[in-house]
Amino acid sequence: MASLGAVTVDKVLLAAPRGFCAGVEMAIKALAWMVRAFEPPVYCYHEIVHNQLVVQRFEELGVVFVDDIAEVAAGRPIMLSAHGSAPEVVAAARDRGGYVVDAVCPLVTKVHHEVKTRAGKGYQIVYVGHQGHEEAIGTMAVAPDAIHRVETAEEVANLPDFTNPVAVLAQTTLSHREWAGVLAATRERFPELWQPGRSDLCFATTNRQSALMEIAPRCDAMVVIGSANSSNTNALAGLAKEAGCPRVFRVNGADELPDDLSGIVGVTAGASAPEDLVRAVIDHLSPSGGVEEVEVTDEDEYFPPPRNLRDLLGAVDAVALLTLGSAAERAPLDDRSIDASDVLESLAANDAG
Repeated sequence: MASLGAVTVDKVLLAAPRGFCAGVEMAIKALAWMVRAFEPPVYCYHEIVHNQLVVQRFEELGVVFVDDIAEVAAGRPIMLSAHGSAPEVVAAARDRGGYVVDAVCPLVTKVHHEVKTRAGKGYQIVYVGHQGHEEAIGTMAVAPDAIHRVETAEEVANLPDFTNPVAVLAQTTLSHREWAGVLAATRERFPELWQPGRSDLCFATTNRQSALMEIAPRCDAMVVIGSANSSNTNALAGLAKEAGCPRVFRVNGADELPDDLSGIVGVTAGASAPEDLVRAVIDHLSPSGGVEEVEVTDEDEYFPPPRNLRDLLGAVDAVALLTLGSAAERAPLDDRSIDASDVLESLAANDAG
């Protein structure tokens, strides 16, 4: 009989999709390829993604995470994080003279483009995002004189009476509930409001929330795996509580699980949490009735690494091929077929070896 202390976990309901999204997959693999191509240190502006384990694994490989480009040694390679960077940060990185790879998620790039376009047309932009979040900071820096960040309907009510046309945009990792109420208030305040035809909210965030909502009402407790500074992870925990799940725990890993979980336990992971953390949590719960995976959609989106990194890797492979003298001895990099969680585990294994 499976148990935690004297208490039995009967069954685990496992949400699908969960864990790494396409943007995180791209960013982690891109930084791993940089570690492969360059001698340490490789620098990264901000955490590559908001997950403690991911950051620690890269630090062990000689990656140095900085919050100021001035901390980067001149001439060293720099990765810019998946959350997007302010234009002046990108320029400062290039001025350091090293190889720069911008691993910004394409969905964030879309919002940056919308900000630039609307501001260029004279719009005032209402931006729904979390104060201090790196994505929000980078997005607002695209057009600082034309953008106004809000999080609540009350903050919308306190906005100026704009004489210019008004647009509304969003941080990609918001939950639908965070977004919907503020959007409604903005529409009411500015009836001629412009918004993009395609939602700014990340499809992966939406999918993970839908999967959680499918299982949360059936659970005695819900475990959400992810770091405290992960916006989409916090949104998942909040939704589980709103769904009426009596006990909700956000954990970094299995060692933070309470020892009195029982009955049916739901498990999901934020978009920055690797799959090995999920496996460790399930092993720790050791459900007597096994695991039921509940899938709401098949997520197969793919974002390739930035073009300049692909070109670099091609050159690295070409040099290796000339050195080895045989294509059979070194298979070309097939990024799409490689899972970022597997990349992380192999990096950890190689470092340990």
